[in-house]
Amino acid sequence: MTREEKEIIVRDLSEKFAQNSFVYITDASDLTVATINKFRRLCFDRGIEYKVYKNTLIRKALDTLGGDTSALDVALKGSSGLMFEPTTGNAPARLLLDFRKTGAKKPVLKGAYIDASIYLGDEQLDTLSKLKSKEELVGEIIGLLQSPAKNVISALQSGGNILAGLVKTLSEREQ
Repeated sequence: MTREEKEIIVRDLSEKFAQNSFVYITDASDLTVATINKFRRLCFDRGIEYKVYKNTLIRKALDTLGGDTSALDVALKGSSGLMFEPTTGNAPARLLLDFRKTGAKKPVLKGAYIDASIYLGDEQLDTLSKLKSKEELVGEIIGLLQSPAKNVISALQSGGNILAGLVKTLSEREQ
C-alpha cells in the first residue's frame, strides 16, 4: 500500500469518525469466511457499516479528531474491525449479542467510542446494549413532563364526580 493510499484511507476514516458518534472496535480474527460473511450480512441488514482496518491507520484517524482518545490504544492491538452506526448507540452492541446467540464466540468487543465516551472490553457489551437512543430519551422526558399534568386533570375529573355525588347526597338529606 502506497503512502498516498494510506493518506486517503486515514482521511476517509477521519470523516467517518466525524460523521458517526457511535464507533465499535471488534476483534473478528479466527472466524471462518462463512461466519464473517454472515456477520457482515447482518451488519448490512441493520444499517451498520463494518470494515477491517490496520490499527496504525485507525490511530492516525483518531488523532485527527482532537480530544483524548489514547485510552483506545488498548483496543488497537491485533485484528481490528470497526462498526459505524450514525444514529443509535446500542445497535452495534445488540447486533453483537444477537450474533453470539447463533453460537459464535466472536467478534469480541475490544472498545467503543460513543459521544466522546470510551468503553473498553467485552464485559461492557451488556451496558452498551442497554443504552437508550436520543429518541427514546426525549420520549421518556416528554412522558415525565406530561405525567404531573395528567395526574392533576384526572384528580380534578374524579374529584368532580365525588363533589357532584356529595352535593346530590346533601340535597337529598334536606328533603
